[in-house]
Amino acid sequence: MNTEDGTVLSVDTGKIAAIDADAAEAYAAQVWQTRRLRGFSDAYRYGVLENDRETLMVFLDCRQNISTFQSFLVTGCLICLIGLTAVLVLLIFFSGRVVAPVAESYARQKRFITDAGHEIKTPITIIDADAEVLCTEIGENEWVRDIQAQTRRLAALTQDLIYLSRMEEGPKAMTMIDFPFSDLVTETLQSFQSLATTQKKQLQIHIQPMISVRGDEKALGQLVTILMDNALKYCPEGGDISILLQRIGKNAQLIVTNTALNISRDQLPHLFERFYKGDQSRSSDGKTKGYGIGLSIAQAVTTAHKGRIWASSSDGQSLTITVQIPADSGSLSV
Repeated sequence: MNTEDGTVLSVDTGKIAAIDADAAEAYAAQVWQTRRLRGFSDAYRYGVLENDRETLMVFLDCRQNISTFQSFLVTGCLICLIGLTAVLVLLIFFSGRVVAPVAESYARQKRFITDAGHEIKTPITIIDADAEVLCTEIGENEWVRDIQAQTRRLAALTQDLIYLSRMEEGPKAMTMIDFPFSDLVTETLQSFQSLATTQKKQLQIHIQPMISVRGDEKALGQLVTILMDNALKYCPEGGDISILLQRIGKNAQLIVTNTALNISRDQLPHLFERFYKGDQSRSSDGKTKGYGIGLSIAQAVTTAHKGRIWASSSDGQSLTITVQIPADSGSLSV
């Protein structure tokens, strides 16, 4: 057989039964054109030996080896897949058994808080009523006033814990409707304007109209109230408070920023933890009393509405709380 460059190829297939002479010549011509000394041509491994007079090409049939390797590869993959499936099943089974007591304990804790809160409300109400009667009979007294003040604080804390527990149950504990969020924020902020003026704090409000959301109107009103109460509580006299409501993409974004003192970046991730109060010097008078549960409720309300809430401070002298919740598709977009 002559190649394109005139080289004469002589093929010996006397001891080969798998292919005929024509096929062997075709393989030899293909290898000759590649000019490679070893490699694979289909299922045949070849080697080329050269000397001054001739070039010898030797082909080795590797189909059985390749078939064996492919079978081993497929079998190995199947075994790995079965093993991973078995591990996944065992992981799901045992993780369920491990997590179940924790989940049950957490559920019991929430039920206890709710049940205990409702039980505590009755004696608190009785104590407050008795203090009123006592005050009527003996007149104004610092001890009676202290009893009334502490009773009101305990009643507020109990109510907050019950509310937080209910919010953590998610949307099933709320009445979800479509309503104008812009109007709700505007109406809620009106009650804080006179208080801000009395405390000599500048209040700046920027509300984009016609923003609607789907959610629990009462819960979101509580969210706005908590953020405003937090801003007023920790804004010093003469400081600034700004509220911005805008539509960003598919979300309604509420940003509350207030002048603050000694805001550390290390504090920011902890602000939404229950009963976290941080440095008391952050408050406007250094004596502001709180339980550190307000922002926990705000986070629970936001989470229940499939939103996000976070705190930031650009200069350490101001605090910004940002809330994003999905807006109604019919809202005006920017």
